[in-house]
Amino acid sequence: MKMEYGILGLIILIADIYAVIKTLSSSASTGAKILWVLGILIFPVVGFIVWLFAGPRGGTTSVA
Repeated sequence: MKMEYGILGLIILIADIYAVIKTLSSSASTGAKILWVLGILIFPVVGFIVWLFAGPRGGTTSVA
């Protein structure tokens, strides 16, 4: 039973690290980046889910 919790914790850690890296590389303002990162770090599961749906998007631009 303990093994499953360890694997789940590792998956959440990897997802949060991914979210923080994507947030820091986004084109959002510095204040928004700080708030997103704090939200992800303070509330790891809920913060990641909210970031997934409403977080700042990457700094990529499309050529039309």
